[in-house]
Amino acid sequence: MREEHYQMAVTLRHELHMHPEASMQESWTKQHLMDFLKEHTDLEVVDRGKWFYAVYHAGEDRPSIAFRADMDAVPVEEPEGLVPYASCCPGVSHKCGHDGHSASLAAFALELEGLRPQKNVFLIFQHAEETGQGAKECAALLEEASISEIYAFHNLPGVTQGSLVVLDGVTQYASTGMILRFTGKKSHASYPENGINPAFAISEIVSSLEGITRTDADKGLLMITVIQVLVGERAFGTSPGYGELLLTIRGGFEQEMNGLIGRIENLARERAAHYGLQCSFAYEDTFPETRNRPEAVARVRQAAKDCGIPLEDLKEPWRASEDFGYYTKQIPGAMFYLGSGDAAPLHTALFDFPDPLIRSAVAVFSRLCELD
Repeated sequence: MREEHYQMAVTLRHELHMHPEASMQESWTKQHLMDFLKEHTDLEVVDRGKWFYAVYHAGEDRPSIAFRADMDAVPVEEPEGLVPYASCCPGVSHKCGHDGHSASLAAFALELEGLRPQKNVFLIFQHAEETGQGAKECAALLEEASISEIYAFHNLPGVTQGSLVVLDGVTQYASTGMILRFTGKKSHASYPENGINPAFAISEIVSSLEGITRTDADKGLLMITVIQVLVGERAFGTSPGYGELLLTIRGGFEQEMNGLIGRIENLARERAAHYGLQCSFAYEDTFPETRNRPEAVARVRQAAKDCGIPLEDLKEPWRASEDFGYYTKQIPGAMFYLGSGDAAPLHTALFDFPDPLIRSAVAVFSRLCELD
């Protein structure tokens, strides 16, 4: 990678870091990245509203490959003075490294015209990864543009900085936020028998969750995390008539996770009926399993070897969810990881993306363009 391009990408990454935007709000980020590519490359840049893509055209008869970077930030406050390019947006910061992912893809764009690959190369700058909304929208491009393979990377603290890890099959868990709503009847706290308080049903459901997590037929890990219990308000004279239970459901296999969701719904309906409550369900932040295709994983491993990048084994899937799975449901592809060394954990206040990973990402992307 040209040193000039690397320094431009580092500057870009720091600019993105200073102006973080939460999911579905990435207007400045998107425009800044588009302006960067228009100023410094001859790639075609296509605005798709909440997201955009850039294209290197090799020819209509040539195969098409895609690379994706996410660009949203997370609701974490960055400590003052942590870095000289600290977040200017209170309560929002790039604590998952998406500033680095986008800067790396932009750096790859700078290199493309010098590489002159024999494939059409699509660079997808995606919004709203953190909420699972972005890839679901962007994946339409795969069929529109007849793209045949797709790749992305994520930085991974705890793995030797600059090393690459990749896994065949499921590499990140499916998950969803589940909201259980219970409607009963308010009453005066001195006459609770005149009302229907949902607290008892909710407490029984919470106590029963561990027992329904697995069945004998399940092969993967299934998890239920209690996120919030909402019943009533701070009013000691009132017995509440409404309550909510918020859960995160997570599974190594999407089908098994959906089975667990069905068991939770059945338990909630049974307890609601027992107490005379009405119940309903809603879902947010839904992610599919991210499943790497074997042929794509083989190419990533070959690219790393060809670039002299150390390979380490990923012993088991990463439990954190990633909406890249929407792409690999359609076409072959792989999510790989570049080690961030002893960087602070993701989504914590002290994390910062290591700039040297930009070089590694560009090297792997460049080689993947050349492999058959």
